[in-house]
Amino acid sequence: MSAAILVASAAIGSTLAYVVYSRRLQYWLPSYVSERVRRRARSTPGIRHVYFCFADHYEPYGGTTDQPAARSRVAEWAEKYPKIARQHHDSEGRVPQHSFFYPQEEYDDVVMDQLAALCRAGFGAVEVHLHHDGDTAGDLRAKLRHFVDTLHRRHGLLRRDETGQVVWAFIHGNWALDNSRPDGRWCGVDNELDVLVETGCRVDMTMPSAPSDTQTSKINSIYFARGSSGKRKAHDHGRDVVVGEWGRPGELLILQGPLTLNWRERKLLVLPRIENAEISETAVPTHHRVALWARCHVAVQGAEEHLFVKVHTHGATQGTTAMLFGGGFSSLWTELERQYRDREGYQLHYVTAWEMYERVRALATASAV
Repeated sequence: MSAAILVASAAIGSTLAYVVYSRRLQYWLPSYVSERVRRRARSTPGIRHVYFCFADHYEPYGGTTDQPAARSRVAEWAEKYPKIARQHHDSEGRVPQHSFFYPQEEYDDVVMDQLAALCRAGFGAVEVHLHHDGDTAGDLRAKLRHFVDTLHRRHGLLRRDETGQVVWAFIHGNWALDNSRPDGRWCGVDNELDVLVETGCRVDMTMPSAPSDTQTSKINSIYFARGSSGKRKAHDHGRDVVVGEWGRPGELLILQGPLTLNWRERKLLVLPRIENAEISETAVPTHHRVALWARCHVAVQGAEEHLFVKVHTHGATQGTTAMLFGGGFSSLWTELERQYRDREGYQLHYVTAWEMYERVRALATASAV
């Protein structure tokens, strides 16, 4: 091999390594490749049901300490969301549902009453969100218990299970579930999964987090993870949910959104974009993106005809709010309805985060689908 070829090969290798590590693809690229190979090697049952969940990291105080401004942001949602949502419906005639994952550290009783009224009117549900740093298991346990009790008793939100415990869905702030950042920032609690399960969390919807270094190696999956004493990022792997089996004591359901590479909408006409199901002012919904979510095929094993699509946003930020109410919501819902509600043999279901969890549980505990 000539010196020129060796130099060129080294340059290409260095470039690829830079791309992989600068975008933190090393965490999940092997899973992406193996998933593509497996899907080419086997046939997948045709999709019949599509469950769509819009999980919002809803932070009206994000970027401000101005209480009137934060409350005004929520009032805008309470006014505008019903008007736009009523123009759309799924296969059962239901309007789109919005899941407001509200941060514990931004609690405001007026804001919560505004959101509770919107949810009681049939437009969604509130779940639990949390940003913390340098925390301890004891402090985390106390924060969560007080917050969920307040949401339930004061605002009529969340729900109780058959034992009487208040139960809820969760998204971790800054993606750092189970102390998953390599530097330990934005959490601090090893074995956080156990604290979540103990305090009533039944499903986590934090993932995907790419290009963050909190991203798990497991992608496009619905699975159970179990905390491990003194260890971090226990949800990097887990036990896939399959028909006929459900959770075991101490396990937490991890329900991921789609994660893949978008080779059509490339950067610099060469590099694929990371498709992580984010909806924002810089990541608007498109026909191609909606199709990519389906290709990730997040499903319960043994019930692959039921497809689960969870997307996420930071909907209370000024720019994203403007995009969503300026046509983003309508274009997203129109595309979902065109591809799934109005397509022969398909049914589209608009669901909240908790309803998605319940549907997964119903499929897994059924003897036949």
